[in-house]
Amino acid sequence: MDEKGLGKRLQISRRNAGLTQQQLCQIANLSFSTLTKIERGAIKSPSIFTIESIANALNMSIDELLGKSGPSKSTKKETRSGVKFVFFDVNGCLLRFYHRAFSQIAIDYNVPPDLVEMAFLHYNTDANLGVLTMEDFNTIMAKRLGIPSLDWPKYYLEAVEPIPGMSQVVSWASENYGIGLLTNTMPGLLTMLMDRKIIPKVNYEVIIDSSKVGLVKPDPAIFKLASEKAQVPSQKILLIDDTRENVAAAETLGWHVLWFDYSQPEESVDQVRLALEIDR
Repeated sequence: MDEKGLGKRLQISRRNAGLTQQQLCQIANLSFSTLTKIERGAIKSPSIFTIESIANALNMSIDELLGKSGPSKSTKKETRSGVKFVFFDVNGCLLRFYHRAFSQIAIDYNVPPDLVEMAFLHYNTDANLGVLTMEDFNTIMAKRLGIPSLDWPKYYLEAVEPIPGMSQVVSWASENYGIGLLTNTMPGLLTMLMDRKIIPKVNYEVIIDSSKVGLVKPDPAIFKLASEKAQVPSQKILLIDDTRENVAAAETLGWHVLWFDYSQPEESVDQVRLALEIDR
């Protein structure tokens, strides 16, 4: 990324929008120091979430803000079934599930693994909604398990691993379709996954992080928000997700859907390739 070029484009776009730095910070929910550093070109590779927040606040696409000249929405491919935009779920679709984290916590703290999983499930939704911060989640989990402390991101990041073949699929899709991430996730985890390149760090045109928008799948409201952000008709969106309830909710709104069976990843990857008309 050309940091100085990004900073100059941001400064010009902000002024064209008639916004002061303070006003843009307020709209994009950024700190003043972060914005000023980006405009000076002092931050190397700002996170995709920061870029998306700024682009949305300026009513621009991420490509426009980054100065990319890739294909526009009107020139990107469309499958024979009419799909132009693809939303990928993360856990269970791009990454192998994190149940190993429960086992490792049980071993490290000498607690029953079923107790760890049940405690996780009890607080997972509130964390995904952003009601609980990551610190809150760690604290409340540790208290329920009767252990001194817990670092869930550490266990999570050590447990997950990319599903073979999906990284290549996402990279290819990003060059041919509009793509985005639509995931139920805890605060900060998606940024960590991208920074560590555990999931592909490509140009996602839309990122719907449940903890940022305060909505979780299968709530219809999160799919409606995703449709608005994608800026294409619902009938041209494909959701790839490993949870049947999420797939059913999206289909009700007119989306194309593909259930990803993470217990049979090779077959599921083949189905995704077929749906996106990716040549072998």
